Amino acid sequence: MTTTWTRRGFLGTLGAGVALGDVASLAAQNQGQAPPPNPARDAANVERDVVFGKGGDVDLHLDLYKPHAGAPARRMAVLHFHGGGFAGGNKNNLAARLQAQSALGYVNIAAQYRLSGVARWPAQIEDVKTAIRWTRANAATLGIDPARIAVAGYSAGGHLALFAAGTQNIPQFEGTGGHAGAGTQVAACLAYYAVTGPAWDGFRKAFPMPPGASEEAWTYAEPGTHIKGFPPTVLYHGLADVTVRPESSEAFLALLRAANIPSELHAFAGVPHEFMGIPEFAESVARLNDFFLDRHVINPRTYPAFGAGRGGRGSQ
Repeated sequence: MTTTWTRRGFLGTLGAGVALGDVASLAAQNQGQAPPPNPARDAANVERDVVFGKGGDVDLHLDLYKPHAGAPARRMAVLHFHGGGFAGGNKNNLAARLQAQSALGYVNIAAQYRLSGVARWPAQIEDVKTAIRWTRANAATLGIDPARIAVAGYSAGGHLALFAAGTQNIPQFEGTGGHAGAGTQVAACLAYYAVTGPAWDGFRKAFPMPPGASEEAWTYAEPGTHIKGFPPTVLYHGLADVTVRPESSEAFLALLRAANIPSELHAFAGVPHEFMGIPEFAESVARLNDFFLDRHVINPRTYPAFGAGRGGRGSQ
């Protein structure tokens, strides 16, 4: 018998498998076992554990999610960085949400970065920037435009994505992980319940800042310090989030708007932290991302002021 998959059914199955698999995967890792099968990460369009550079003396890996067959050719890559309070989490648990974006024609990449138990800041952002350079250096192979690379991050990973967006090609954060000279400029940033703004003070105890760092160093590690360098940025937050309060994204949006950065915030009523692990949100947000990226990166356009074309008289 041949099984016919609808897009919604496919994503729902992937999401359900990952939602159930995340807990089992973490438990297996803690016990030193291989993680259980993950339907989204094990799909045919995924190339797993590609080495993209070095984090110190250790190889860094990424998972590459190719666009689904028949999807429009977006010729754009989105690099994703997981959450976990800077101390935990891994790229494997992003699979279902990346498949939702790949279904719309994007190349999606889940990249590893060193955690706080392994290395201190700025190692984490150096790994992020190594992943950006790898993507640009391999643009032809990936089938993307090297000018169409975006970063995305979740919770602690949202901090890293925002920081990368604001510090493009700043030498002190580039590191030596590989692909020197490829550039770390990005065309857009997608940040989900990011650790920034009002949340920053609460998460300072988890952030891998070197001991004895000055208050100036702490301020410089906040993405909002670098707001003038930002590309178009879209923020997402659940209004029932008690881990990273939604006021954090609201405050960051205000900074972006004050700097005239094209920016949006999408807040969802009754939704907690890490809502992107819920299949219906993964699909809905993928479409919002597609609309945002199309307007600001792929087919940039502006919109006339209200009343244009009617002699400036507005609505009658």
